[in-house]
Amino acid sequence: MSPTPIATIVAHLDALLSVGDTPDYPPALNGLQVGHRGPVTRVAAAVDCSQRTIDEAARSGANLLLVHHGLFWGGLQPLVGAHEARVRALFAADLALYSAHLPLDAHATFGNSALLARELGLQVSGGFARYEQIHCGVRGEADLSTEALVARVSAWAAPHGHHTVASRIPAGHRTRRWAICSGAGAQALSLREAYESGVDTLIVGEGPHWSAVEAEEHGLVIVYAGHYATETLGVCALAEHVGATFDLPWTFVHAPTGL
Repeated sequence: MSPTPIATIVAHLDALLSVGDTPDYPPALNGLQVGHRGPVTRVAAAVDCSQRTIDEAARSGANLLLVHHGLFWGGLQPLVGAHEARVRALFAADLALYSAHLPLDAHATFGNSALLARELGLQVSGGFARYEQIHCGVRGEADLSTEALVARVSAWAAPHGHHTVASRIPAGHRTRRWAICSGAGAQALSLREAYESGVDTLIVGEGPHWSAVEAEEHGLVIVYAGHYATETLGVCALAEHVGATFDLPWTFVHAPTGL
């Protein structure tokens, strides 16, 4: 194990993920969100920065927590109540917090959607779910029973705490052009992109009820594999990379939300 200054790891991650050049929603505030006295001796990874994940990371002995959803998703808010408690817990444990949202989603190696495609045995041929100049998801071609693909997704998602569901699957439906967008992937823009590009099967984390209604009328099957489940992959891969690069132990903090 080699203790490493937090600044060294942050510089490495910022460059690796192109944090400065990747667009995102303002509350994402990608990069180092909370510093510490350091140096880094153990890394933890989690999907969300919550009281549960902070407490578990501290108990594991980690002093750097890598997350997909950071501390400020609620926007500007006073440091009182639960928000204050999270910040105090980070300081009390001398636990640094690094968050990567769309820079992680869009990454060809560490992106949630790219990694899920690999887990499902699907070959990526391009990007999907365009946001400004980046793609948050991936797409590809296949020729397999959609029922079989849904079963494959279900088998993958179950250990991550999610029961996979799908919109109505017509009898004999086959997946020939698929796309994946982790998290809240069944939104208006991604659905329109799916229709226009001829995607017949879309794998997402979650989506609004209307997405299943509309998708059926466009001949699209949507597989809802869980917001949390589909976003466990990137942070784990990133923590593993940091551990290997800087000779640091790492752990994953499993804190499913049920969504």
